Amino acid sequence: MIYRFKLVSEEVNNFTRVIEADPDATFSELCDCICDCTGYKKEDEIVFYICDDDWQQETAVTFDDRGSESDQDAYLMDETPLSDLLEEEGQKLIFMFDEQQERCFYMELREIRTGHSPEEPCCVEKSGKAPIQHIALQEPEPEVKPKVATPETIQEIDDEFYGDSQYNEDELPEGFADEFEM
Repeated sequence: MIYRFKLVSEEVNNFTRVIEADPDATFSELCDCICDCTGYKKEDEIVFYICDDDWQQETAVTFDDRGSESDQDAYLMDETPLSDLLEEEGQKLIFMFDEQQERCFYMELREIRTGHSPEEPCCVEKSGKAPIQHIALQEPEPEVKPKVATPETIQEIDDEFYGDSQYNEDELPEGFADEFEM
């Protein structure tokens, strides 16, 4: 039997990958294949989410037990075969490759067919360039606090801006001083 998945990205319109896998392959092997065909590094933060028809996350498959509550089943990538959680065509998954910024691929189990399955998951169709795995966060610019004017700084500014309080009548245009005399 062969599982055929299609991956797409919201970030890159023409990006798609089609992957075929044996149902007995683990989620870790599927992760390896996705990382290989996108050029990503396999990291502990990568998570698969099994979703409902509206892409709402229902079940997480992780590299390690993230301290999940005891009433929830913990699914580990190395130990969980695809067939344990994926049983029918049309099932939706999310491959979260950058959890901090919630960046992911949307996956769908497009086809389940009989035939000779590959020994390990493999990419059979490739289109477009994958988005970069991690986007560098820009450091926020430091907040600039306005300087508070003090009486001393106001006087300094006044002296520099307006000049001396004394003026020389010889420097004024002719007739200018007569206009203001009373």
